[in-house]
Amino acid sequence: MFCHACIVQQHACLPLHRIEEWTGSFFRCTILKSLGMRVQLGHNPGHQCHNPCPSSENNFVVINISGIQEIALDFCGCEICWYPTTTTDPQTAATFNVLEHYHLLSFESKVSAYEFYHSLARHSDNTGLSPIKDRYSAFMCMVCEWQHLWQLRCSGRGHDPTGANGTNSGELAVLCPACPHPGKNLPDGWESAPPSIRWLYALFITIDVNFHLKCKAVSSDEVDPGLNTGWAYFVEETKYKEYLSVQAGEKQEHSICVSHNAVNMANTKSACGLAAMGVGTVDCAHHEFKLLTGVGDLQKGEKYLNMDYFVFSALIGFTATMLNISYDIACQWSKKLWTRMDSMLAHLHVLHDAMQIHYFIPKFHIGAHIAACQTMFLWNLARFVGRTDREAPECRWANINRVASSMKEMGPGSRCDTLDDHFGDWNWKKVTMFGRTLKCKMEDALEGTIQPVLLDEWRLEVEAWEEDNTKPNPFDSRVASITQAAVRAQLVELEAQELEAGNDCSLHADVSPSILISSGIELEDQQQRLKYDIANVSLHLTDKQREAITNRTNTLQRQIDLWISIQELYMPIVSALCLLVNSNASAMDAVLKPQHCHLYLPSSIDTHLHCDQQLLQHEWELQHAQAHNALNELCSHLCLRSHMYKFKDKNLHGQAASTRAQNLIAHVEAKKDAGVEKYRCAHRALESLSGRLDKVGWEVSLRSLRSKDVRPMGDFVGGHTQGTGMISWIWLATSVDTGRFENDHVQDCIHIEWCKAHAHAAQWSEEVQLLLEEMRCMLVFLQWQADWWCEHANLHVLEKPSNQEGLQAYAHCQAALHCAMHGSFQALWSAQVIMTSSNKIDAFGDYLGTSSQVERWFKALTSTDKATWSIFVAVFGGRWPPIMIAEKTKAEYKRELLDHALQEEDVGKKMTLYNRECWTHVAWAAKAQQLATDAGIDQSASMIWQVHSKLPDIVKDLLKDEEYNTWAYFMKAVTELKGSRLAEKQEQHL
Repeated sequence: MFCHACIVQQHACLPLHRIEEWTGSFFRCTILKSLGMRVQLGHNPGHQCHNPCPSSENNFVVINISGIQEIALDFCGCEICWYPTTTTDPQTAATFNVLEHYHLLSFESKVSAYEFYHSLARHSDNTGLSPIKDRYSAFMCMVCEWQHLWQLRCSGRGHDPTGANGTNSGELAVLCPACPHPGKNLPDGWESAPPSIRWLYALFITIDVNFHLKCKAVSSDEVDPGLNTGWAYFVEETKYKEYLSVQAGEKQEHSICVSHNAVNMANTKSACGLAAMGVGTVDCAHHEFKLLTGVGDLQKGEKYLNMDYFVFSALIGFTATMLNISYDIACQWSKKLWTRMDSMLAHLHVLHDAMQIHYFIPKFHIGAHIAACQTMFLWNLARFVGRTDREAPECRWANINRVASSMKEMGPGSRCDTLDDHFGDWNWKKVTMFGRTLKCKMEDALEGTIQPVLLDEWRLEVEAWEEDNTKPNPFDSRVASITQAAVRAQLVELEAQELEAGNDCSLHADVSPSILISSGIELEDQQQRLKYDIANVSLHLTDKQREAITNRTNTLQRQIDLWISIQELYMPIVSALCLLVNSNASAMDAVLKPQHCHLYLPSSIDTHLHCDQQLLQHEWELQHAQAHNALNELCSHLCLRSHMYKFKDKNLHGQAASTRAQNLIAHVEAKKDAGVEKYRCAHRALESLSGRLDKVGWEVSLRSLRSKDVRPMGDFVGGHTQGTGMISWIWLATSVDTGRFENDHVQDCIHIEWCKAHAHAAQWSEEVQLLLEEMRCMLVFLQWQADWWCEHANLHVLEKPSNQEGLQAYAHCQAALHCAMHGSFQALWSAQVIMTSSNKIDAFGDYLGTSSQVERWFKALTSTDKATWSIFVAVFGGRWPPIMIAEKTKAEYKRELLDHALQEEDVGKKMTLYNRECWTHVAWAAKAQQLATDAGIDQSASMIWQVHSKLPDIVKDLLKDEEYNTWAYFMKAVTELKGSRLAEKQEQHL
C-alpha cells in the first residue's frame, strides 16, 4: 500500500487506472481525481504547463475500455490519443483504443452502441452506488465521426491535397479487385478482343432488396444529415429524392410471368410510420461485393423506379463491353429498361448500344417462374458465365440483418453512414479472404470439369441456340404431354362431330358417355381423399372438424347417387349388381360410407358381363391420361420433398423450426402417397381394359409401380452410385402419343438431359478460365493499389514535419500491406497444380527456336493475347491450327496384325525394345498385343488362330495345344516361352 502522494506520482503515466483505497476494514474503489491528480496535456508526465487551461467546470469524462472515468484535465494544445466530443471546450473524450475496440465489435458481434456503452458503465460500477455521468449521446457522436474518419483515412483522402471536400462519388468504397477495372487490372486492348476472350472481362452484377432494414420516421435529413453524402455505397440522397419526386406519379406494369409480389404489390405495401421500408442494392454477382453508389432506401415497396436508379448509379462507375445482370424478376424488369433510362437524369445514362447485355434469374428464385423463363433466364444453360448461383445478396443479408433492429431507430444520416461502414467492412473481409476463396473455387472447378460425349447433332443444336436465341430451344421438350383435360377435350370434340353426322349415342340430355366415365373417375379420386382424411383425423374431433367431415360425406353420397342413376341408363347391369350387394349387406353396413361405395366403372366389371364398347374405349383413354397425370404429380412431389429436406438441413435449426418443417414435409409426403395410389388405381384399370380392347405395348411406358421405384432421380438402390446406377423408370415415362415407340420416349428425355449436361460441362471449363482471369486481375489490382499508395505518400505537403512523416508512414504501410497480400495470394495459388498464366507463357517462349517464324510471332503478341493461358492457347490455335491426323481404321490394324510376322531365322535371338534387351518373340508379342487392342479385338478370340498359324514351327511346337479366349492369354503363352530353349531348338533345326 502507498500513500496518496506516492499513488499520484506513480500514476502520472497511467491516469486512467482504477485505484482501491483501504478504509481500515476493506478496500473501496476510488478515482485518481479524488486524490488530487491532474492530467496535463502537451508535456511529459510530472511536468506542469506554465499556462494550464483547465477543462470547463472541471468536469471532464473519459470513455475507456476499462470504464468511464472522471479526471481533472488541463489543456495545452498538444496531442494525445483521446478523441474529444467537440473541437472547442470539450467535456468528454474517448480513447482511440475504445473506439477501435467498439468498431471491430460492431462488425463481428453486431453489438449496438447503447449496449457497449452501458457495459462500460457497469464495468466502472456494477452496484449503482456511484452514479456515472451520462455521456451516451456524446459517445454516439464520437462513434459516427470515427467511422467517417476511418473511411476517409483508408481511402487515402488525407494524402490528397483537396482533402475530404474533394472526395468524388463512391470514392470511399472498397472496390472488388477481381472485377474489371480499366487502367487498373485489365490488359491493353481488352475492348477489341474476340468474343471468345472478351467474356472474361464481363461485369457480373446482381440486384436484390432487403425489407428487414427498415427506418422509422423519427428524424429528417436536416436534423440528422449524413457525413458520407454519396461518397461510398449509398446514392447521394438529395439527387435521389429529387428524382423520386419528379417520377412519383409513374405507374408500374404488372407481371405477366407469375404473380410476383415484388412487381404487382409494389404500390400496395404499407409504409405507415416508416421513412424507408427497406434497402435495395446492386452487388458484384461473382464475388459478393457491394458496388459503389449502388445502395439506396425503398420508400414504398420494390419499384422499378428505385431499382433502375440504383443500377444505373452503380454502372456509371464501370466501363464494360459485356454485362450480365441477375435479378429475381429480370424477366419483367428488363423489358423496358432502356426506355425508362431515357427519362432519368442525364448523369445516369449508360452507353449500352455497343454493350452485350444478358439478363438472368438467380438459381434459387428460378423455380417460381413459368417454364419459358426457366430456360431463357437460367444461369445453368447460359454460355460464357462460369459456375455460380448469383445469390450474392442473400449471403450478405444474413450478416447485416442482425443490426436491423437497432438501425430502424436511427436517423436517416446516421443509418446510411452506419450501413456504409458495415458494407465497407464486408468488402474488406472479402478482399482478405480472396486467396482461400479463389483457391477453393478452383479446386471445385477442376473437379467438376468433364468432357462430354460428342454427339454432333445435339451439340450443334446447343451451339446454334447459344449464338442465336431465336433458334429452337434445345432445352425444351419436343414431346406433347398427355393430360386428362386434353383427353376430355378430344372426346368432347368427337361427340360434337358425331352429333353433326346425326349419330347421337347419348342416353341423357346433359351427360354424354365420355362425361359419365370422366365423372366416375373423379368420384373415385374424391373417395380416396375422403378415406385418407377420415383415417388421419385426431382421436377427439372438435365440433367444427366433425361438421366438415359430415358435410363432405353427405355431398359425396349425393353426387354418387346422382351419378349411379345416370349410369344405369348406359350400363343396365349395374342395377342387378347393386341389388346383389345390398341384399348381402349387414346392419353394420347401413351406416353412410360413400367412400367405400363401389362405382362399377367398366374396368371393374367381370369380363363375362356385357359392357358397351364405347364406354370401355372412353375409360381406357381417360385412365391412360390419369396414369400419366399421377406420374407427373409423383415426380413433382419427389422433387419438392428432396428440396425441402436439403433446405431444412442447411438453414433450419432448433426444435420449433424443425417441427414446422417436418409438418410441411409430412404434408408433401401425403400428397406423394396419394399420387402413388392414384397411379396404381389407374394401372389396375388399364390392365383390366387392355384384354377387352386388345391394347398391347402400353406396359412399356406405364409399368407396375413398386415401392423401390418411388425415389428421386439422384437416389440409387442396391449399392449403386451415380456412375453405375440407373434412375427409376418413372423419370423416363414420358407422356407422348401411343403411336410412338418407347425408344423415342427415352431418347427425348436423354436429348434434353444431354443438352443440359453439355451446358454444365462447358460452364465448368469456363469457370476454370474465369477463375484464372480473376486471379490475374486480383494480383494486378493489388500491385496497382500498392503503387498508388507509394505515389500518394508525398502528394500532400503539411506544415508540421511530424504530421508529414505520419502521412508518409501510413502510405508506405498501406503499400507494404498490399504487396504482402499480393505475395501471400500468389504463393497460395502457386502451391496448387495450376501454374500462373504468365509462368506458362514464359516457359513456352523459352522453348522456341532462335529467330524462328514462331518466335517472331510470339514476340509480336499483345498483352491481351497473353492475358491468360486459355487466351494464349486460343490465339495460338488461330495462327497455328492443329493438323488433323489420318488415323487408321480397325480393318487396317487387322491387316497390319496379319502382316506382323515373326521370322523363323529371328527365333532365339535378342533385340532392343524400349532401351532394354529382350528376346525377339517377346518383342513380337508386345507389338501384336498393341495391334489387337487398336483393332478392337483384344477381348475376344478373333484372328488368334490366323496369327497362330503363321508362327514359326519352333514356336508352335513349344506352345501348348490350348484354346485361347483372349489375346492377353495368347500373348502370355508366347512371352512365357524360354528364349534359351528356343535358341537351342533353332540350333538343332539348322
